[in-house]
Amino acid sequence: MNHLPGGSKVSLSLVIPTCNSVDCVDELVSRLEEINLQQRWEVIFVDDGSQDNTYFRLKERLAVSTICATLVRHTRNFGEHQAVLTGYRLATGFHIVNLDDDLQNPIIEAIRLWMHALETDSDVVYGNYHLKEHAKWRNAGSKLANISANFFLASQQKYYFSSFRCVKADIAKLAANANTPYPYIDGLLSEVTQSISTLTVHHDRRYLGGSSYTLRRLIRLWMNIVVNSSIMPLRLASLLAIAMWFLGMLLMASAIADVVINGAAVVGWASLMSGVLFFGGIQCLFLGILGEYTGRILLVLSGKPQSCVRDITEYNKKLA
Repeated sequence: MNHLPGGSKVSLSLVIPTCNSVDCVDELVSRLEEINLQQRWEVIFVDDGSQDNTYFRLKERLAVSTICATLVRHTRNFGEHQAVLTGYRLATGFHIVNLDDDLQNPIIEAIRLWMHALETDSDVVYGNYHLKEHAKWRNAGSKLANISANFFLASQQKYYFSSFRCVKADIAKLAANANTPYPYIDGLLSEVTQSISTLTVHHDRRYLGGSSYTLRRLIRLWMNIVVNSSIMPLRLASLLAIAMWFLGMLLMASAIADVVINGAAVVGWASLMSGVLFFGGIQCLFLGILGEYTGRILLVLSGKPQSCVRDITEYNKKLA
């Protein structure tokens, strides 16, 4: 294994955001207890405003477990990315792997991500699912989000971004320093490093219950990708405005020439109204984008928190 700089005692930190997953807690902790590593490791659970007994069941289970763990409780539901960043701030390992609480990311695959990061010395390693065990609509939404991220982030290389990732701690801490209340982790990571690789991993079916990731959450994620991580939409608006102005000038010149040369009558109420509605729709769209940028700036300046921690409980920290 590579030497750990700075005398770090913990080699690997597992960050697991949890939300309304009480049915998975016992099996999740049991699988974590089966990890057999020579290096020291820890797990950080971040309960993101669960409305069921997830947090209290975790407290009961960790109290009798031998794993080194930290249990964090948010004051309300802030979102998956916010919960992961909270875990990044509290992690003490040299590498950090974040995985889901629904057991769709096998523990062995988390270890493989970490080992791949050690072998390649990559700052970030993304798990590229061989087959995603999600609903078709969610897979389609994730694919659209991935395409959008690669386009709007304007990276030199195209990456497969997923929520199953291994990150060097110093890179994760830089990403966690972002003060935005609308974080997009992959955008934050791509801003501080280009040392990114992927590893094909297995994706299991959800252990129990249903996913809390709704269409609304996917749309919110897409908005964070488009608005928070890039000013590309504003540049596209400017380019489209120039293109439409140029097209309008050509059409006007054509109409004037037709009247002067051919003596044609100026008609076309239907086409005129279609043009007005088309260009008016474009204007309203980009006014909405400008409003979204302005609103988010206002919320940042007014101090809207990224997340708030209610309490932190540590278990078996002396073992680390």
